[in-house]
Amino acid sequence: MNRPFSSNIPKPVVQNSPLKNQHWETVLNEFLQVKKAEGRASSTLEDFKGRITRFFQKYPEAWSDERKHRDCLLDYLDRGIGPTAHNLDLNGLKLFINFCIEHGIFEYNVVTLFKKRKTTDRIVNIHPDMLKRLIDLPDKKTYVGYRDFCLIILTLDSGIRPNEALTLLPKDLNLKGREVHIRAENAKTRVARSLPISEHTTKALSKLTSSRRGDWEDINVPVFCSWSGGAMCTSSWRWRLIGYGRKLNLKISPYALRHSFALNYLRNGGNVFSLQRIMGHTDLSMTRRYIALTEGDVKGQHEIASPVNSFLKKQSRVTKMT
Repeated sequence: MNRPFSSNIPKPVVQNSPLKNQHWETVLNEFLQVKKAEGRASSTLEDFKGRITRFFQKYPEAWSDERKHRDCLLDYLDRGIGPTAHNLDLNGLKLFINFCIEHGIFEYNVVTLFKKRKTTDRIVNIHPDMLKRLIDLPDKKTYVGYRDFCLIILTLDSGIRPNEALTLLPKDLNLKGREVHIRAENAKTRVARSLPISEHTTKALSKLTSSRRGDWEDINVPVFCSWSGGAMCTSSWRWRLIGYGRKLNLKISPYALRHSFALNYLRNGGNVFSLQRIMGHTDLSMTRRYIALTEGDVKGQHEIASPVNSFLKKQSRVTKMT
């Protein structure tokens, strides 16, 4: 599926670019504006900004001295971090340096010398008993506690991504139809989709939205907001879950809940193709990882449910064939 993003291949150099002699922060702001216009998500833009800023704050000479530019990048990208963080650094810096080349600031992109590192699957499998205990932890007598409860069960019920959940507006909830609509601008893949939700989740969301202040509707306050009506960020929600997890001596994250939905959806007989659509995967490659983790469950169920076991009685000893 083609995404509306520009190629990593540098475009022809912009002649007499006004950015050529500017500070890196000025160029970075222009870069982010271009990427925003291309359709990048706000979370992606923030990630780009953070990674590029950290590099030039650590190596300011990489901007001002062309001779040191290469050595600084080589040192930074070889600093021994994990594969996921390395790949994110690689992608952000590669795009930014290409942008700089387009505007005549640099002549070549040393980042292209590096390849992405292989990442290991990090699908988290939380035991159902722990999930039940987690659901009971938030204080449902308070707004913040009830909000957390709703966020937990919505994620376990639909597999919604944390940023997708935190950008939901009341107009995105179709409670009569028992579904949640993810707008294209908030979806990771930039493709809108609707998520079915259970009756339990529908009733909880109905109670949450009915307790909102009346003036919040006029200023588009998200469904899951702070007690004062402010927007929540994914890091805030992650820390909330970390706090609940400590009470259970368990590591819990928003994506751990998303993984739990996918695994239990398959265990309970859900179809892999419907799971792909619900999760918002562009292809089946990610969905297959969940299938691999549930193969053991399938084998166990086969031992219990195989018709052959009811047709043939176990024999105490093997009879020799003649």
